[in-house]
Amino acid sequence: MRRETWGWLFISPWLVGFLVFALGPMLASFWLSLNKYDLYQMEFVGAENYRRLLTQDPLFWKSLTNTLIYTFFAVPLGMVGSLAIAILLNQKVRGQQIFRTLFYLPSLVPGVASALLWMWLLNSENGLVNYWMSLVGVAGPKWLEDPSWTLPAFIMMSLWGIGGGRMIIFLAGLQGISETYYEASKIDGASPWQRFRWITIPLLTPTIFFNLIIGFIGSFQVFTSAYIMTGGGPDNASLFYALYLFRNAFEYFKLGKASAMAWILFAILLVFTIAQFKHAARWVHYEGAEA
Repeated sequence: MRRETWGWLFISPWLVGFLVFALGPMLASFWLSLNKYDLYQMEFVGAENYRRLLTQDPLFWKSLTNTLIYTFFAVPLGMVGSLAIAILLNQKVRGQQIFRTLFYLPSLVPGVASALLWMWLLNSENGLVNYWMSLVGVAGPKWLEDPSWTLPAFIMMSLWGIGGGRMIIFLAGLQGISETYYEASKIDGASPWQRFRWITIPLLTPTIFFNLIIGFIGSFQVFTSAYIMTGGGPDNASLFYALYLFRNAFEYFKLGKASAMAWILFAILLVFTIAQFKHAARWVHYEGAEA
């Protein structure tokens, strides 16, 4: 009994923090999602907020569609880019630590600062991106002013973070692969591509799986760049889900509707995560696990 008491005592700070700052707000937001609440009055409406979002709010579907398109392109491109950089930084070359630091530095730039930087780079009149395109005879589009180019611009911007946390995780996964596999494959005459295809990728699938889940969740939370650079425009082309949720909560003060959006987002992420875990056994290989 004494040991159990001390155990609960030591974990009590975490328990209190979880109850006050995590579980408590989650339960409160669920209750708010069942009410029409605008800071002045609260009226219980049941599932009306959910019904109106799904059947009467075109901006809800627009924001969800924008986010899904962004996720469909940004997550795979980001994972491929991060893996490519990790493979390069895993090579034994002089100045390896310096290169790793340089590739990681862009991810440390605050979101607001990087958004302002990309506003300058994507400026249709004097931005560097259009200037570089003009050097090869291509007229650059109005990235942040043309609705048809705004979403591709944000997808391109997402590659800014390929040298960040995902790269570090991939690098750790690569370093966890034993050299004996590569030595044995070289003796058998395997080419570099064959070693990558049949050794690196299968043994890296747990890391790929982790980055896939985290990347999907992160892509649904894109907010800062859209809020700073376009405010959701032009013509709602960059109205992402998190931005529309923010507007409902802190601009329109429709806190019940915003809470319902938050729980719909939670349901989407939960369904995707569960589906991925169920299918993981088909393609994720854990070294040492029984067949």
